[in-house]
Amino acid sequence: MRPKISLKTASNSPSTYSGGITIKSNEELIAVRRAGKVVASVHQALKQAVRPGLTTKDLDIIAEREIRKHGATPTFKGYFGFPASICASINDEIVHGIPGKRVLRSGDLIKLDVGATLDGYIGDAAVTLPVGDISNDAMDLIEATRISLQEGINAAMPGNRTGDIGAAVEAYANSKGYAVVREYVGHGVGRFLHEDPQIPNYGHPGMGNLLRPGMVIAIEPMLNIGGAKTRVLDDHWTVVTADSSLSSHFEHTVIITESGPEITTGVK
Repeated sequence: MRPKISLKTASNSPSTYSGGITIKSNEELIAVRRAGKVVASVHQALKQAVRPGLTTKDLDIIAEREIRKHGATPTFKGYFGFPASICASINDEIVHGIPGKRVLRSGDLIKLDVGATLDGYIGDAAVTLPVGDISNDAMDLIEATRISLQEGINAAMPGNRTGDIGAAVEAYANSKGYAVVREYVGHGVGRFLHEDPQIPNYGHPGMGNLLRPGMVIAIEPMLNIGGAKTRVLDDHWTVVTADSSLSSHFEHTVIITESGPEITTGVK
């Protein structure tokens, strides 16, 4: 979920540099890694559960149970009034779908975005999964989005800039003929779900905020088979493609280290 919010500064917040970007301490990075492991565990449980006949509410219940089993809390639940523990977005829904009575059918694509807060720190990751048998076009879209995320992560090297990440994502997506959603972007993450800097999935190499060791960011490309334009449904949350085309979304929380990017939300 990506509403535009102002970054709040806690009295015990970590050191910062220009733009409100936080550099986490070693102790904070340990906490971020622990939260990331919870998110990875939830995604494993959801992947095993997804099948035709389940409702998106069923998946939300599974996710919340898994989050709380690890002593964490669902980051999204209650965030700006969001009513569920995860975002569950189907087919042309890009992000922020609200779990409910909708039944999964074979051929669907479901995007599952999970946030977990543990000891005050947050992990955030999303995946797109096939439901039953899906079309070749849909499978190609999923794979291209997954690889575009990895291309963005590969560019998240200390000394690079946020524009290098966006440029890498965009270049791969464009090479495969997909449109990159521009209205919703990645972000810093830590004590708060949305911290500076923003991480667009497009851009120019060498531009944007400098990536420094100790930064924690969520990189999350959203690719569409059709155009890049979006619209928000009447529930004021669910974002869909304006042309009703299929969309895919992947995300990881990543630590910038001296030696390169470290994924905290990946399944080991």
